[in-house]
Amino acid sequence: MEAEPTPAHTDENARDIALMSRIGQGDHAAFRELVLRHQNAVIGTVAKMLGNGSEAEDIAQQVFLRVWRHAKRYRPEAKFTTYLFTITRNLVFNESRRKKRRNEVSSDAREENSHALVPDDISRQPDSEILQAELQAAVDAAIAALPEQQRMAVILRRYEQMPYEEIGEVLNLTLPAVKSLLFRARTTLRDSLNKYLEP
Repeated sequence: MEAEPTPAHTDENARDIALMSRIGQGDHAAFRELVLRHQNAVIGTVAKMLGNGSEAEDIAQQVFLRVWRHAKRYRPEAKFTTYLFTITRNLVFNESRRKKRRNEVSSDAREENSHALVPDDISRQPDSEILQAELQAAVDAAIAALPEQQRMAVILRRYEQMPYEEIGEVLNLTLPAVKSLLFRARTTLRDSLNKYLEP
């Protein structure tokens, strides 16, 4: 069972809602503050979802442009981060499908990206650092290979520490469906990373 939100989380959400109210009135300073508060989380999520850091900033920019455009109509019915990551999910899923249709990402390119995560000059690094870099590359590749809903759920849970309920709202799934999705994703990841987990 998830813990109740801490006062810090409710304060953070209240701050976001206040900023959105000002943004709805055209306040550019409030918009800059909101972007600074959330851009790293959005860029990180997009980069992990698409496996491409260079596209992440473009998509994140589109996310925040939508926030700006729709600020007048924004109603705080859920946490602001739920609203923000729902927009992020829509844009990322659209981009994934567009790429699939155009066949832009070949398995060779994916393999090249996962290799790029391992530092070039490994001869000067201690063995433990090399193993850590290899493991991180393997984890990134295994997450990238998951179906998109599983991938998004894992990224929101693992990197954003988002509660199951909020992941459900972002992905438009029930709580049991989120738990089932994450269970399947973790089973797949465990199988993919088995050789690293063996003693």
